[in-house]
Amino acid sequence: MNGRERMACAMQHQLPDRVPVMCQLALGHYFLNTEIPPYKIWFTSEGFAEALVALQRRYRFDGILVNLPGRPERLLDEIVSIEENKEGQTLIWRSGDRTFFPRDDNPQHTVADPNHPTRADFATIDPQQLDNLDGFTGYVWNTYHVPWISGKTRPGPLTEIPPYFFRTLDLVKAMVNDGVSVHGEVFSPFTHFVELFGYEQALMNLVTDKAKTHALLDRFTASSIAWGVAQAQHGVDAVLISSAFVGGPFLSRKMYQEFVVPYERRLTDAIKTTGVPVYTHTCGHIGDRLELMLATGTQGIDTLDPPPLGNTELAEAKTLIGGRAFIKGNMNGVELLAMKAKEEVIEHASERLRIGKPGGGYILSTACSVPPKTEPWKLELLVPLAEKLGVY
Repeated sequence: MNGRERMACAMQHQLPDRVPVMCQLALGHYFLNTEIPPYKIWFTSEGFAEALVALQRRYRFDGILVNLPGRPERLLDEIVSIEENKEGQTLIWRSGDRTFFPRDDNPQHTVADPNHPTRADFATIDPQQLDNLDGFTGYVWNTYHVPWISGKTRPGPLTEIPPYFFRTLDLVKAMVNDGVSVHGEVFSPFTHFVELFGYEQALMNLVTDKAKTHALLDRFTASSIAWGVAQAQHGVDAVLISSAFVGGPFLSRKMYQEFVVPYERRLTDAIKTTGVPVYTHTCGHIGDRLELMLATGTQGIDTLDPPPLGNTELAEAKTLIGGRAFIKGNMNGVELLAMKAKEEVIEHASERLRIGKPGGGYILSTACSVPPKTEPWKLELLVPLAEKLGVY
């Protein structure tokens, strides 16, 4: 059984030959553990695809998450110079914009005009008139990643998908040749909302004007559906909804039910019409809202951060949602980073396999992204361990 078949069985609550293994890696982990320059991983489809497949092969993961859209060809022709120092590299663009790449973390982008708006103003924004959305650098940077070359035919929320968005997916699928489960990612409507205003202001907006908040979430739901369904129709094996900011302590259960459930339900319903599995990535404290997450219609739940990062005990989650949604995660990424001995890693992962394996529907993974500086030897232990202890 290959990785693609193994993952499909787990997502369908069937028994594969063994528990699948698939971790999401932080971008900084690719930067530190491949020979590809960070700016080429971030700004080229070819660079990111090569990095994704290189580490999948090194760790023998059963799946790959393609969590950035493809990039326009010849984008790097817009670079006029690259400055380097001990902290990292800075790209200077023809527009005068600058992109700083730390050696182990996501890049930071600044525009040439210091007065250029970064985030939207909630008091003045009109949910029905979002044509100026692409003018907010902070929003566009975090959602489309290439602010000055969007390739969109219409201003405002994404409704038509530029063809280049699929380039990384196509390259990865060609390289793994149906042997590995390839997943796409789409931001949840609430993630779009948070990125539009910034975290603190977005949370304040929930209580200052609920009607406007709902109107904006409605618009972003259509945008999320467009990209999620497009990836499903393009041949991914699953679509991950990145809904990182809706666990505790960001949102209460009551707020989750009001501002997340109805919109993610529309998104999952749309993706499921394609026949492609859809699952949800939410960080932090979700042990108190697993039933609400199921109410969104999701078919799988990713991260399940254990204490102290979160409040999810794998055994309790397995009892509560096993059979209704597949489970991926629960290894403590921060503890993994701190571990020094092989035996520590094996003990930690073995306990997850012991609890998660029975009855199927479990994918061994770190709870959230693998931290950039996690040593590769730790991840190299996981598949051999699953081959020993995760066999059905």
